[in-house]
Amino acid sequence: MTMTTTIHADATGAAATDDPATVTHRRAADRAATNAVAMSLLSLLADLPTGSPDRTRIRARIIELYLPLARYLAQRFRNRGEPVDDLVQVAGVGLVKAVDGFDAAHGVGFTAYAIPTITGELKRHFRDRCWDMRVPRRTQELRLRISRVTDDLTQSLGRSPTVADLATRLGCTEEDVIEGLDAAHAYRTLSLDAPAGSEDSDREHTSLGARLGCADPGLEHVEAREALKPMLAALPERERVIVTMRFFGNYNQSQIAAELGISQMHVSRILRATLNTLRRRLSDD
Repeated sequence: MTMTTTIHADATGAAATDDPATVTHRRAADRAATNAVAMSLLSLLADLPTGSPDRTRIRARIIELYLPLARYLAQRFRNRGEPVDDLVQVAGVGLVKAVDGFDAAHGVGFTAYAIPTITGELKRHFRDRCWDMRVPRRTQELRLRISRVTDDLTQSLGRSPTVADLATRLGCTEEDVIEGLDAAHAYRTLSLDAPAGSEDSDREHTSLGARLGCADPGLEHVEAREALKPMLAALPERERVIVTMRFFGNYNQSQIAAELGISQMHVSRILRATLNTLRRRLSDD
């Protein structure tokens, strides 16, 4: 009987503890107590002279009291590609700025001042630190405006808005809208070593970089080859035959000499003189 009574009492206590209304009331009381302590510390911090050794200790205590608020605001920006731990650090920086910049004489509560300060610090982090490619601030802001009005125009027009629709709504040129739309691709980039193609393919995956086009080295010599054609045609017959046999027939100098009935040294001298002449004419052209 005693054991049953004890268990029933514990269960009742747990139920009372887990009651949503009770939990909400307790959290509200805790926040009120925290705010009361923090406001007292903020008033004390404002009254202390600049060189007081107590300022650092009181300032640290205020920051500690409001760290849960900074974490809560950081959580609102999760799932945007940034680690939550990094966002909490950024929110902490915003909290420090809020504590240092707060002035109770303005008659505004600290949380009313701290929330926009911390949120602004988080937004600046995404604007200035999270783009893989640096995009001008004006273009970033234009991209956000385009995102906001696109949904409204889609509902009002019953279709996806065109670039002209967006430009008219935003009061800018179509070129500006295109630039803002292209800016979205600069937020995250792909590594050239990333696999390309479907994961379901049986073929061996290749990297994205391997599929990108590149300049054909042979293109560098197209102009030279076209310029050489009339120059070769203008050579004396023997020089033209020797050059043709050497570079188009893959004959070596000994084979050319035997074919033409001259010495290998003579073939070498003719080739050297002819090539020097062709190089000089190409340079002149």
